[in-house]
Amino acid sequence: MAKTKAEKAALIERLQEAFKSATSTVFVHFNKVNVAEESAMRRELRESGVSYMVARKTLIRRALSELGHKHDEMPMEGEVAIAYGGEADATAPARLIHEWGTKLTNRLAILGGLFEGKLMGQTDMQEIATIPPIGTLRGMFVNVINSPVAGFAIALKAVADKRGE
Repeated sequence: MAKTKAEKAALIERLQEAFKSATSTVFVHFNKVNVAEESAMRRELRESGVSYMVARKTLIRRALSELGHKHDEMPMEGEVAIAYGGEADATAPARLIHEWGTKLTNRLAILGGLFEGKLMGQTDMQEIATIPPIGTLRGMFVNVINSPVAGFAIALKAVADKRGE
């Protein structure tokens, strides 16, 4: 059923608010995703604080234009949705869509997105999608800091063992 101008204006306003308020927004191409798979994906996204909305490409483009983003190079073919959020973890929308893209091979893909207010292409958003969650990054950082100390302790133990023989 066709939407009225008022409904389209409200949807554009909702898209603009999502683009402005979210730390990260991912444009998602989906094809032949069944209801059960989409429901499971939406549930997992919601649990991680990520919203998911299907919208017409023309309305997405209009919302981007009104916010001053140059989207001419961004290909938006087929069915398009947006996943946005990331207040706690800015990489969460891209990472979760990337994970679902690997589960639903050739049926779900990242087209591009907005990251911290900047429009990014597909390759940039794919790179962001491969960044581990913030908790994992903190663990990796602690490991890097602890590594020299652990190496020094192992060396001292080896010297002590050698002198003890």
